[in-house]
Amino acid sequence: MRRSFILIFLLFFITQTSCGVYSFTGASIQGKTINIRVLENRAQNVVPTLSATLTDKIRTRILSQTGLAPQNNESTDYDISGAITMYQVTVSGVQNTQQASQNRLTVSVQINFKNRLDEKASFNQTFTRFADFSATQTLQAAEAGLIQEIGNQLADDIFNKAFVNW
Repeated sequence: MRRSFILIFLLFFITQTSCGVYSFTGASIQGKTINIRVLENRAQNVVPTLSATLTDKIRTRILSQTGLAPQNNESTDYDISGAITMYQVTVSGVQNTQQASQNRLTVSVQINFKNRLDEKASFNQTFTRFADFSATQTLQAAEAGLIQEIGNQLADDIFNKAFVNW
């Protein structure tokens, strides 16, 4: 029984390591280089640090999970560019039919991903995420934490679409 288990484990391990570079995130990476460009901020409401923060989140997520080498040229295996298209605060909850109880910060980014090794895997897509905060807080008080939370979610979504194809 133990021999069967070991044999099955070895077969599984061999098949997983023989198909290109595999990471435990589910990503299969064939390339070696990536160009991650700074996101343009085209949102109607502009937060000066938002572009740098979101770009850094995406860059960190991809580089830490893939082993790709960042390069700043046009001959990389993968290329990511895009723009922040929405930064909006809306009311998401109301109490006593007249007073806001919750507000929602929504951020959208349009991403253009080029896979030069497999053009079918390239995409141009908008990703949107939001986070709620209490109406008793000002946006300025909650903003930094909300941007971190939304930025992490967007980075995960972009990584999964580009390299895991979820």
